[in-house]
Amino acid sequence: MKIFPAIDIKDKKCVRLIKGNFDKKTEYKMSPVEQAEKYKDHDFKNLHIVDLDGALSGETVNLDTIQDIVKKSDLKIEVGGGIRNIDSIKRYIDVGVEKVILGSAAIKDKSFLKEACEKFPSQIALGLDAKDGYLSVSGWRENSNQLTLDFLKEVNDFGASRLIYTDINQDGMKQGPNFEETSRVADISNCPVIISGGVSSIDDIKKAKELNNINIEGIIVGKAIYDGDINLDQLAKEVDA
Repeated sequence: MKIFPAIDIKDKKCVRLIKGNFDKKTEYKMSPVEQAEKYKDHDFKNLHIVDLDGALSGETVNLDTIQDIVKKSDLKIEVGGGIRNIDSIKRYIDVGVEKVILGSAAIKDKSFLKEACEKFPSQIALGLDAKDGYLSVSGWRENSNQLTLDFLKEVNDFGASRLIYTDINQDGMKQGPNFEETSRVADISNCPVIISGGVSSIDDIKKAKELNNINIEGIIVGKAIYDGDINLDQLAKEVDA
C-alpha cells in the first residue's frame, strides 16, 4: 500500500478544505516546500499535490513552487488542479512530475483524456471526484450529471496509468474514506486505484490494506496529518518497502 501524503497549495501556502469548499479553508504555517521536505525526511516515497489556484483558474499557477518541491524532495509526485490542455501537462512533466492528474477537463472532454494518455503514456492519472455517485467538476462546484461507474466504463481503455477516486462527502471530514464505493471503482478499473478523502487515523490505513483488493494501489492522507490526528512516524511504518 503506497501512502501519498498530500499538499494542497493556495496563495503559496499549504491549506486544507472541507468538502472542497474554499470558504472552509484552513491555512498552515509550513510552506509547501518545507512540508514536502518533512515528508521526505520521514522516508515517504510518494506525494500528492493539488494546485488549488490552478483548479480555479485553469492555469499552472504554482508551477514554480511544484518545481522547487521536485528538486528538493526527490519524491515521486502526482499533481492535479485545473490542468486543461496538453501544454500544461508538458510543463509539469518537464519539471519532473511523475504523473499529471486530469479531472474536470477529462470528464468534460473524453477526447482530451485519450489524447493525453497517448502523448504521455504511463504519466496520466485520472481523477474522479464524486458526490452521491455522480462526478463533480470545476473545483467540485458543478455536478456533471454523469455516474462515476458509467463514465469509467467509457474511458477504461484510454490508457490512464492511475485512477484517484475521491468521495467529496468524506473529503476533509476525517470520518473515514468511502471504502465500499472505492472498491467498486477498483473492481472495474483497468488501472490501479488510489483511495482519497476522509482519512482520519492509522486505522483507516489498516482498513485499506485489509480490503485485499489487488487493484487498490495506495491511499492519500491530508488533513489528518496537518491536524495532528496521524503521527508521521506511525504513518511511515505503514509504507510498503
